[in-house]
Order: sequence, then C-alpha cells, then structure tokens
Amino acid sequence: MLASRPNAPSILPHPPAPATLEEAGLSIDLVIQLVLKTLHFTGELTGSELAGRLGLRFSVIDPALQMVKAQHQVEVAGGAIVGGPSYRYRITDAGRTRAQLFLEANHYVGAAPVPLAQYKRYMAEYKAKAPHTATRERVRQAFSHLVISDRVMDQLGPAINAGHSMFVYGPPGNGKTVISQAIQKLLDGDLHIPYALEVEGAIIRLFDPVTHEELPSGEPGVGLDKGVDVDRRWIRCRRPMVMVGGELTLDSLELSYNSTSGFYKAPVQAVANGGVLVIDDFGRQRVAPRDLLNRWIVPLESRVDFLTLNSGQKFELPFMTLVAFATNIKPQELVDEAFLRRIHYKVLCESPTHEDYIVIFRNYCHTKSIAFNRTLVEDLLENYYKPRHLSLRGCHPRDLIEQSLSLAEYLGEPQELTPELLRASCDSYFVDDSTEEMSTLQPHA
Repeated sequence: MLASRPNAPSILPHPPAPATLEEAGLSIDLVIQLVLKTLHFTGELTGSELAGRLGLRFSVIDPALQMVKAQHQVEVAGGAIVGGPSYRYRITDAGRTRAQLFLEANHYVGAAPVPLAQYKRYMAEYKAKAPHTATRERVRQAFSHLVISDRVMDQLGPAINAGHSMFVYGPPGNGKTVISQAIQKLLDGDLHIPYALEVEGAIIRLFDPVTHEELPSGEPGVGLDKGVDVDRRWIRCRRPMVMVGGELTLDSLELSYNSTSGFYKAPVQAVANGGVLVIDDFGRQRVAPRDLLNRWIVPLESRVDFLTLNSGQKFELPFMTLVAFATNIKPQELVDEAFLRRIHYKVLCESPTHEDYIVIFRNYCHTKSIAFNRTLVEDLLENYYKPRHLSLRGCHPRDLIEQSLSLAEYLGEPQELTPELLRASCDSYFVDDSTEEMSTLQPHA
C-alpha cells in the first residue's frame, strides 16, 4: 500500500508532553481562560479529565487551578486522596461570570493551542527528515490505474520528491485532476498537526476534521494523568491533500476571522502544510491567475508565508506545501516568465495515442464488468472519430461506455456494447456544428 499506514514508523515522534507551563509555551492567563470555559460547559470534571480536555498534563494546568480556587471561581467537590488529578473540580457562580466574560472575547474551547514557535520548530525538523521515495517503480505503481506515458511519470516523480510546485497542463479530459489527486499516494509518512496555534494571544484553528485524516497515535497515556507520554495538543494525521477549484478567492489564502467565535481559521495553504494543494482548473477561479501568483510569489520561492492578524501584526508561517496547478489553459497565457520560473516543474498531460485510447477503453470495460471488443473500438475510431476530426481524450471511453449502458437500460436491452449504442452515444456526446440548423444560431453577444 502506497499511502501512509497507521502502523508505519513516524517521520518524527509525537511531540512529548510538556510538564510545565513554560515547556507548553502558554501563559497562565490563557490556561485559566480554557479551564473556566471548559468547566462552564461541563460543570464538573476531575483534574485528569480537565487536563485531557485541554490536551495537557495535570501538572501544566495545576497552577491555573490553584489560582482560580484561591479566587473562589472553582471549588473541589470531592475525589480520591491520591491528589489533584483525582479531585473533582466544580465551577462556582463567580467562575461562571468570569467564563462568560472570556466567551465574549472568543468561544474557543478544546485542546490548548500550540505556540507558533513550537510549530515552526516542528515543521523545520519535519522538512529535514521528510522522505523522498517517489522512485520510478513506485510512481508507476501509484499511477497504474491510469494510462499515461513514461515521459509524464518521469516528470512527476522528481517534482513530488522536490515537494515544491508544478503545472499539470494539457487538453481537457486527459486526467490532470486525477493525476494531481494521486500524488498523495506517494507522500510517505505521517504528520503531527496542532488542533490550534497561538500567535500573539490570538488563536488560529489549524486542524480540519474534513481534510485531515487522523491516524492512531500508537502512544496512549497512562494512569490518572492522561496523555503523560505525548502532547495531546497535536494529532497524528496522514499527509493532507487539499483541493480547491473555481470557488478559490484571495480571501481563502488569508486568515479567516469569525467575529462571533472570536478566533481565526487557517488558510487553505496552511491546512495543506506537509501535503499537497491542488488548484483545479487553474485560470478559471474567481481570482485572476496573476493576482493569485502575486500573493504566492514569495512563499513559492522562500517556503515561508506571511499572514496578518486583525491587529495588523504580521507573522511568518512555514509554507511546506506541494502546490499542483491543474489547467487546460496554456501556462504562457496565464502567467509571465517570472511566475513560470517560480513554478519549477511543468508536466504536459498529452492526449492518448490510438493504442492508449483502446487500452483505456478496455480497462473501463473491465471496471464495468462488460465484454471488450477491440474491433468495435477500432471501428469507432476509424468511422466516427476520423471523419469528424475528433481529438482523442482520456475521458471519452469512460463517458461513452457510461452513456451506452444508460441507453441500453432505457431501451430494455442487455448491458453490453453494440455499434448502434456507441454511435447513438457519440451523437449525444459530441457537439455537431456542421448541420444547417447550427448555421442559423446567433453568436453569443
């Protein structure tokens, strides 16, 4: 299996659990906020349960608990005699009042954030140790479900190992999007991702449960003080693959602040850190290609992104994302030479040859569990494609087979291909602008 496996060795060990506030990189004020907001919603928790909610050892949150106890905002409601982790902590009315004030500032509740400095150190070490295992054999295995040339695969492999950026371009229907998505299969190893980051007192949610595929940590905590071995503020995940299309805007590349929740959401390139970001149908976004690349001209080269908080404070974030621009528009028509230089790899997805088309047709027949008849396909190419000067596209066999089977079902015929079904499917699939009726259509204003 090419993808990261839950039982595969980690590229880096899970960050160790901090034992003190200083090691956690957190202020006592931030921990107090999280403690009171958590107890506000739960009412009562043991010390170990509360520490588990925040992803920290009890020793890290104990100073905050002692302070709010002294201020009569939390009280001990019972527990065993073995110490603080076993005590039951209950929020008081004074504590609820203070928690509500904290909630007016931001609604973030959950695992404590990881300081930006710790995240940057982790990503720097990860970059140094990330494996480059896209060998020729593994690339062919990863793309074995596709019919693409050796030339294309030999361009993809080095680009994936470099982990930089690439243009995947060519005529529509030749699998650029599928190729870009399959790159994730060659990204070996796992990645530890913080639930959230803390930057200048602001909280940025980084972990996205929709995008990030969580893997078993393999290192459970023990005893009352849950998570004593590893820092539970980090989640072990498969290296991510994020895909964006026509909906992409410049705002998607910046921090998204929710005035109701009071915290930020990370931009798409930060969510994709350590993995691949596919810009599908590049050139057809709501943002102009030049504006998009102007925004990324520095990150693509320096591998550092610059983001801005609402306060105006700017900060650096690692840009460790393999960006794949998939487009059916010629790169020269989208950007100038300076931009093309920063996108190091250009991979042309050619149209299939005559023989490639037949292989794709045969493979999809096998996928649909129907008989493959080479003579039928040869006849289609010779007597339908050739007279009409139709270009071969990798998506045609799939689409024509699907339409033929749908037509057979409609007509009550067996699920098998015939010359009549294929021709009828071609007539409804391809645009025919040679008829007299077409000549009477008015041009689009």
